[in-house]
This record gives sequence, structure tokens and C-alpha cells, in this order.
Amino acid sequence: MRVMIMAAIGLLGARLVTAQEFVPPKSSAHGGTRFGLFGFGVRGGADLRRAGQFVLGTTLDVGNLFSNRIRLRPSAEIGVFNGPNTYVGSLDALWRFAADEEVATPYLGVGFSVAGRESCSADPQCPDLWANLAIGLELHYRSTFNWLIEYRALDELHRHRVYVGLTTRRGN
Repeated sequence: MRVMIMAAIGLLGARLVTAQEFVPPKSSAHGGTRFGLFGFGVRGGADLRRAGQFVLGTTLDVGNLFSNRIRLRPSAEIGVFNGPNTYVGSLDALWRFAADEEVATPYLGVGFSVAGRESCSADPQCPDLWANLAIGLELHYRSTFNWLIEYRALDELHRHRVYVGLTTRRGN
């Protein structure tokens, strides 16, 4: 009888142990400056100036500056249709208001861009250096991806672009 009770307790205990969900440990919190390729994103949107252009772009998450909330993000964009094609390469520092694990992560960023367009060589003002402002929101989509919604003011607030895209999540 004692053997049957011990076997029942053992089976019940084994059943409870296998029912527990494994939660992997979080990666170590690194508060300092760190560089590397931590993620990337793709996006599409519109240039809101005059007739507007369709804009396609890509971004890279290449590191932290001083804190894991301040991110360094280069990007490249091409604007097509409704006028000469435009090309923009940017480097921004983004301050994220929330941690990566949150459902929604708003951010604010500043940076600069080098911008050009078709027939740029005929214009002495081309390529041009622009100051940028970025305001965005990342929304949790899957364990490895976020939706990205972003507004960018380029050329010292003279040009405006809005984007929707997908970006990878850190820590996966």
C-alpha cells in the first residue's frame, strides 16, 4: 500500500513539474555604450511635401549610447514617383520612453541626413545636410517583431514624412 501511495505521489509530482512553463533568463542589463548589429527594420510611407512621394526605407539598430534607452540608428530611404527620385541617408539617436518588453514603446530622436536627388550633380546645393527630428511608436506584434509607426521632420522641419513598417525586437 505504501508503494502505491509513493508511486501516486511521484506521478502527480512529475505531472506538476512538466506542466510548469520554462521562462528563460533575461539577458544581462547593460547600461553603458555598446555597439553591434542588434536589429533591423523596413518601412514604407509618404513624403507630405507638395504632391508627395512614396518612400521606402530600411533601418539598423547598431548600438546604445550611455544607456540601453538611447539607441543609435542609421537609415537609408528612397523616394519615388511624383518628381525626381530622392535619396536620404540618416543617422539618428533615439530616446525610448519604455523598455523593450512593453507592448508599446514610444520614442523621440534627433539626427542628421545627407540628402540627394536625381540630377544632383547639376545643382551646387546638392547633396545637402539636413537636421532631423523623429517621433515614433513601436507596437508589439510577435516575439521577434514590432510594428513601427513614425513621423520624421527633415531639413529643419521643412520636409515631413510618415512611415509604417516592421522592426526586429531586441533580446530574442
